[in-house]
Amino acid sequence: MSRVRLPLAVLSLASVSALVLSGCAQSTDASKGTGNAAASASAATGKKPAPFSAGAVKVALVRQSGAGDYFEQWGNGAKAQAKALGIDLTVYDAQADNAKQATDLSSAINSGAKAIIIDHGFPATIQPEIDKAVKKGIKVVVYDVETATEGVVSTKQDDASMAQAVLDVMAKEVGKNAKVGYVNVAGYAALDKRDGVWKSTVTSQAWKQQFKVGKVTDSTATDNVPLVSAALTQHSDVAGVFAPYDELAKGTVLAVQNKKLQDKVKVFGADVSNADIQQMTAADSPWVATAGTDPSAVGAAVVRTTALELAGQLNKTSVEFPAVAITQDFLREKKIANMDQLREALPALNLSQVSTADWISNVAH
Repeated sequence: MSRVRLPLAVLSLASVSALVLSGCAQSTDASKGTGNAAASASAATGKKPAPFSAGAVKVALVRQSGAGDYFEQWGNGAKAQAKALGIDLTVYDAQADNAKQATDLSSAINSGAKAIIIDHGFPATIQPEIDKAVKKGIKVVVYDVETATEGVVSTKQDDASMAQAVLDVMAKEVGKNAKVGYVNVAGYAALDKRDGVWKSTVTSQAWKQQFKVGKVTDSTATDNVPLVSAALTQHSDVAGVFAPYDELAKGTVLAVQNKKLQDKVKVFGADVSNADIQQMTAADSPWVATAGTDPSAVGAAVVRTTALELAGQLNKTSVEFPAVAITQDFLREKKIANMDQLREALPALNLSQVSTADWISNVAH
């Protein structure tokens, strides 16, 4: 979503951030990151600065993950990059439990970590712990979390441009004055940003929004099928539906297919993963466009950002990851079936030039 991102990873997330968005190999307790065997790292040429010159650096990753493979890929990228950097990474995952995330963050603060990465979450729940971490001198890097705490480094997908890229495609597909549907949830940073672009596009295109439904759960795609199906029962004449988070889009696709409207209703999503690509390229799929970042690359880039901050070399308080638009036609024409093939077709997804230095071994996926 960034996810919500996210992603948007999501939310977006890219991702969206984000948002507890965009399954994952979820763990209910703290676990050690082991990296992704499928990832390779380029060789570093520079001398490691402190604190990395003294050996492994303890970092905590406090996550608020949701259903879908976006979060799994994001986590794989983060773990692989941490391993390449010699980071001793401990991962906490609240799995959509806001109270647990606050507890996890408190545990991370007391764990002796030099830095804490917060991947998604509700600001109202975790803000007090963020403040405590900063006051304790711990470096804090957030992904798709809104916070005004001075000293915190913010990382995120460019959720506004992500939404705009998809909605530009939607505008061409359905035209002006069209009847449209909307599947989204308020309260997630990435989704709220995508919502702002949706509202302005509805106005500029003179679209007639017939319904808005949606909820985020630990089974978002499945749980949204009956909601969207009910909406389509009353509004089967919509030309398109915008669902700006891939799990919402998956549920929307299933609902459209259940109502046998795939020849009439087009689905426009956000975020991208292996499962998303498979669903977009499937026969008779109504999902015609999405936009996103590579969740693995984003997870790795967030860890690199954290490393630069620990070394005193970041020199900025915000890092944004650009998204790219991806259409069903492009995927089918290029015979793209997974993220590896998509990375080859769209090298910009790799984020290899984002948050890097000569002493950092960049992970390639």
